[in-house]
Amino acid sequence: MGKKIMLQGTASNVGKSILTAGLCRVFKQDGYSVAPFKSQNMALNSFITKEGLEMGRAQVFQAEAAGIEPTADMNPILLKPSGNHRCQVIVRGKVREDMSSSDYHTHKLELANDLKDIFNNFSNNYDVVVMEGAGSAAEINLREHDIANMGMAKIADAPVIIVGDIDRGGVFASLAGTMLLLSEEERKRVKGVIINKFRGRKELLGDGIKMLEEIIKVPVLGVIPYSDIKIEDEDSVTTKFKTKMNKNDIHIEIIRTPHMSNFTDFNIFETQEDVSIRYVDYGESLGNPDIVIIPGSKSTIDDLKYIRENGLEEQIKELHKRGKLVFGICGGYQMLGKVLKDPYHIEGDIEVFEGIGLLDTETTFEKEKTTTQVEATICENLKGYMANLGGKKVKGYEIHMGISDIGKSVDNLNIINKKLDEDVSYSEGSVNKDGNVVGTYLHGIFDDIGFTRNLLNNVRQLKGLEKIESCVTSFDEFKQKEYDKLAKLLREHLDIQKIYEIMIEHENSNA
Repeated sequence: MGKKIMLQGTASNVGKSILTAGLCRVFKQDGYSVAPFKSQNMALNSFITKEGLEMGRAQVFQAEAAGIEPTADMNPILLKPSGNHRCQVIVRGKVREDMSSSDYHTHKLELANDLKDIFNNFSNNYDVVVMEGAGSAAEINLREHDIANMGMAKIADAPVIIVGDIDRGGVFASLAGTMLLLSEEERKRVKGVIINKFRGRKELLGDGIKMLEEIIKVPVLGVIPYSDIKIEDEDSVTTKFKTKMNKNDIHIEIIRTPHMSNFTDFNIFETQEDVSIRYVDYGESLGNPDIVIIPGSKSTIDDLKYIRENGLEEQIKELHKRGKLVFGICGGYQMLGKVLKDPYHIEGDIEVFEGIGLLDTETTFEKEKTTTQVEATICENLKGYMANLGGKKVKGYEIHMGISDIGKSVDNLNIINKKLDEDVSYSEGSVNKDGNVVGTYLHGIFDDIGFTRNLLNNVRQLKGLEKIESCVTSFDEFKQKEYDKLAKLLREHLDIQKIYEIMIEHENSNA
């Protein structure tokens, strides 16, 4: 079996996902085959594999850092919150059922044997598996049913490193407190700690680190400085929604709905020098954006209610009248249509709900979820913001419960859906006649630099600005450079040799 190491945290958002990706990159650079693994992930950001299976996006970018194709078994259990203390439980890429938190708490132990088999398969096929925990390592109220942190470390028999976030304050207390709350058996698994997101002079931490090591009886393996490396955030706890960007030539506003999903669709805009982004949060109004985006949603009708009740619907319609671009992705696309129908009560008790009405579409929620990768060709002769995009090929993935019927007053985005080696042609999205309302089910459509830059240049041209070229020629190439930057950062500030020694010592002790 291969080597293994597990990163757990003192809390959520301490940087486990980023550090896991960084270690994957380091081990790849050192010539090892390496894979990420997170037994349980709670997130509305998800991805569809080539096999049509659903998984958390954190393990996708970790797989990219490792230089391998993402597979659903890297994240065997994905929980997608749907409100009222319920979540959709996805096991090995397929929807199992919707469960209450108490029902899932009981059900977890049934999944333990599956996790053991899945992990052993990974460990047998890779030189190194870098595991990631979820939330805090010391959730003592959940210990008996834990399969995400120390419970998973026990299943995999993996050594553990605890990560603490100094940027939020109290890192010494959080690391020491975490160790205190672990059982004696769990503490034996912990071989070191990492202090993450440090701003300042490391020498000022010297005495504190020595005292901490005396208290917790394991070494501090590194102090990682705060960095601006552009790699995906784990979930909605991210601070990016509160970041205020300076106004640039093109200003985009994204409505942050309560059940927003796949906000990673918009990461590409952060690479474009002429673009600024603002997430419109609860209680806020839309400003004067060039583009307003309604993102994907886990609960489309509830999020449309939110938009309507907070006055955002009328603001969207007013921006549309002024000729601004309104763009909907997945659930956002469904909302832009005339009506939403839920005959099987997939989302609740409401069977028919009026849409925003900017597109001539009707959506019906079906019992089966569509999960597939797709390739798309933009149709010819579109106007407005979609001008000159005819024939452009884009690709991405679909995750949705609804099917949208398109009326006669819209043009279509023509999709070639490649699934099980069969080409099935069907219409996927829609554009209004003026080319300033666009909807599509295609997550990742903006990742295509050619499509996005042409769209942005159409915005520039309509504003009387000259077209510009993207400073990033390929989003994948950009991300690969960021992974290399991350690996360099870890090599400079983390005792990589000690981590190798921890893995080898643990492997030898079990030989």
